[in-house]
Amino acid sequence: MPPLVEAAKGNTHIMEPKTNSPSHSDHDNIDVKPVDSAVVEEEPAEVCESRLSVRGKMDPKEKALVRKLDWYIMPTICVMYFLNYVDRNAIAQARLNHLESDLNMVGNQFNTAVSILFVGYVLMQIPSNMLITRIKPGIYMSGCMFLWAVVSACTAAVKSYGGLVACRFFLGIAEAPFYPGATYIFAIYYTRNEMAARVGLMYCGQLLATGFTGLISAGVFAGMDGLRGLTGWQWLFIIEGALTAFVAILGFWLLPNTLDDTPWLTEEERKMVQARIERDKISDALSKATALEGLKQACKDKRTWLFCFMQMFHLSASAFNAFFPTVAKTLGYNTTVTLLLTCPPFVLAGAGSVLVGWSSGRLNEMTWHVTVTLSVAIVGFVMAASTLNTAARYVACFIFPVGAFSANSVIVGWASSTLSQTEEKRAVILAMTNVFGHIGYIYGAYLWPDSDEPRYGIGFGASAGFAFLSICCAWVMRTLLIHDNRRIRSSTSEHVNLYS
Repeated sequence: MPPLVEAAKGNTHIMEPKTNSPSHSDHDNIDVKPVDSAVVEEEPAEVCESRLSVRGKMDPKEKALVRKLDWYIMPTICVMYFLNYVDRNAIAQARLNHLESDLNMVGNQFNTAVSILFVGYVLMQIPSNMLITRIKPGIYMSGCMFLWAVVSACTAAVKSYGGLVACRFFLGIAEAPFYPGATYIFAIYYTRNEMAARVGLMYCGQLLATGFTGLISAGVFAGMDGLRGLTGWQWLFIIEGALTAFVAILGFWLLPNTLDDTPWLTEEERKMVQARIERDKISDALSKATALEGLKQACKDKRTWLFCFMQMFHLSASAFNAFFPTVAKTLGYNTTVTLLLTCPPFVLAGAGSVLVGWSSGRLNEMTWHVTVTLSVAIVGFVMAASTLNTAARYVACFIFPVGAFSANSVIVGWASSTLSQTEEKRAVILAMTNVFGHIGYIYGAYLWPDSDEPRYGIGFGASAGFAFLSICCAWVMRTLLIHDNRRIRSSTSEHVNLYS
């Protein structure tokens, strides 16, 4: 007989049916256990191996705290991440404004210019997140943002392919701390169940950036090309870099740092945040460690590497991002219309990312969310590769971004909540998964050669394969965590937090 769930005065209890028969075992007697709002409890193995999420009614003070955190943290993070991708993806739009001919680029040199950014990005990730646990993350991230704004604006001054490659490499180094740093800030202030929705909302900023950069570029190219002797793509880098620098300056005051150094939180709110995070820790949590110990803990955990490959395959499937305007150009429209057409698919993908992140956190379920979203992406990739019909291909251009990008918040939130035994380990994990993910962007840039135009069967086919491999990793991870939950549950008779 299944347990009964009773809610009263803000607390939830699990009540097992009672029997007076002495022949029944002890676990058939009444067993009432308070359950925190963020606790995940696994059903008996013979009933179901998946987790049962039992939610109590959140205390009004805690609800007000979460709302305050959202108002202070989310707008700043989302705008900064929006500009992160505006600056990164400007090269994709610049290509449609004779960037290659102006810099005398030939062959796959454009692909190399796209790819080289992620070399710098990958090299800086892990050292940066090992450092971020020892300094003020808000100030550090704002400083890095100002640096990448300067590098991005300087791209307007390059005169050769070599100069472009150098700028892109240093742009990758400057941008590297932001994404893992942002997810680290989320992990300081939010519980495991709240993470996926927040990462999804932040990721929505990236998708909107990819879409709206097309709108911005269309206006700049149409109205400023040739103004004061500068080409449209030069003006694009200058304008976007200047806007990023302005927001970076505001970030020094707006981004939160550690709990003890966040001025807009009261002492009571700081204690409440700390209590929420302590309550939400997995039952195999460890004591505080040094940055080097955190790195060792991460590398020794086999689940770390599985999450790394899951994210690498997922982002490899998303490598079309930098070539989306090029793919859209195969629809046969002029440059302005092509840039305008790139916007709607990413707006829809942004909405999908937020919805999937919210659903994953609400249901406390990861595997099926990854499976369904990436399966949708596979359908879109196959559809896009199999037809050159304008209408059908543009429909496919809506399908595969929605599927591919919606999985990201789930994977990042899953890794953060699973491998958070120490603060240092979690910081390293977030960097490592991001490093492996962006390795996919390095080689993914070469899967879209001009010689494969207009079908781009290599790129779409490889993306479908990578999405399938990421799904496989998710199911292997599910199996491992079910085993870990059994181990934790068998080691104690007390109420414990289990893996999602």
